[in-house]
Amino acid sequence: MNHDSPANEAQQPHAAAAFCLLTLALFDTATAAWAAPTASPGFPQLSDELRQGALISGTAELRPLRIDGRELPIGADGAIVFGLGRDQKEVQICIGPASKQRCETRAVQPGKWRIERVNGLPPKTVTPDPETAARIAREAALVVEARRVSSTGRGFLGPWQQPASGRISGIYGSQRILNGVPGSTHLGLDIAAPTGDPVLAAADGQVSLVHQDMVLSGKTVLIDHGQGVSTVYIHMSEIAVAEGQAVKRGERIGSIGATGRASGPHLHWGLNWFEVKLDPRMLLED
Repeated sequence: MNHDSPANEAQQPHAAAAFCLLTLALFDTATAAWAAPTASPGFPQLSDELRQGALISGTAELRPLRIDGRELPIGADGAIVFGLGRDQKEVQICIGPASKQRCETRAVQPGKWRIERVNGLPPKTVTPDPETAARIAREAALVVEARRVSSTGRGFLGPWQQPASGRISGIYGSQRILNGVPGSTHLGLDIAAPTGDPVLAAADGQVSLVHQDMVLSGKTVLIDHGQGVSTVYIHMSEIAVAEGQAVKRGERIGSIGATGRASGPHLHWGLNWFEVKLDPRMLLED
């Protein structure tokens, strides 16, 4: 699995330390003004800017519809959703059956990313021994499987809310230097708050994974919001939901903690479209 997931942070570090030293430099994600272009005849109408890290929604009439080769599920009302990765430069949109397929390639607006220094992490979680690495791989497989779900849920349409209150201690897209060792990019939003503070579902959905003790992410919950969109909540001190449970936006699913690879209490909140990791902050911009 690429990038940072709850169970492969040794390969792709991302679990934030809430009260460690963070040195922030460079720039934040670009947010230039943008207007949705008029779609070519037959192509989907998109309501969002094509930005790196964005969750894109819209409507489509013609089937099948493929985004970068993946066929999209289309709701009964034509609703569609897909995601754009942190480093994605363009997206290919194709409509119609193979014999009559038409495709367009559209540019993706770039982001600008920060550098963060995170010190004080347990060494074994930064450079795990072989036994721990094997366990991390097994846990990663559970996360991968949960993110393959493509249900008919409608939670991805929102509204969305920030799942915890507190200081933003880590942002999507930043590169991390962990205990002085350059790592990969951080692909979620970290919210520092006291242990025991509530963690809430960011949108309606169904709990697709609960794990009480992952090496890197500790107490972990994934929620399926439909059509390949999911959110993850990690490092919690307790979990208040069960796999298969339907949850509503704002419903308590657990409590802030520092389990897994963390040097202080905080929530790491991640957003995915299947395996593509997205920027949760963009859900809160409107």
